[in-house]
Amino acid sequence: MSYLLIVDDDEDFATAVATVLRAKGHEVRMELEPSAAVRSMTERRPDLLLLDVMFPEDSTGGFELARTMRWRHENLKTVPILMLTAVNTRFPLGFSEKDIDDDWMPVTEFLEKPVDLDVLAERVETILAGRQGRRG
Repeated sequence: MSYLLIVDDDEDFATAVATVLRAKGHEVRMELEPSAAVRSMTERRPDLLLLDVMFPEDSTGGFELARTMRWRHENLKTVPILMLTAVNTRFPLGFSEKDIDDDWMPVTEFLEKPVDLDVLAERVETILAGRQGRRG
């Protein structure tokens, strides 16, 4: 069982994702804003962070949280991040996995919302399996 943290201001979406991932045997915590997520992760380091991009107080809050984790928190810099976002629906900028890089978008993987929850669960398992493989 892995400990997963979902950071998304859409509580209904986060609850649905948490329900699916708990059914897969994971322990899941939800935070609705990035500042609460930093506190949560310093209390308990997650095995995987599922992170939204846009928040009401900051339309790029997810990017900033990912950069903060990678650059300012030694204990969090290797936590895998699965970015989930509807940013392309709201702003037609064409963000995709090709934009992942260590400076601008330092995440492990990227999925666009709306996302099929079965696909999301499979992606979580794949990321976790890769992380465990790297440990050993």
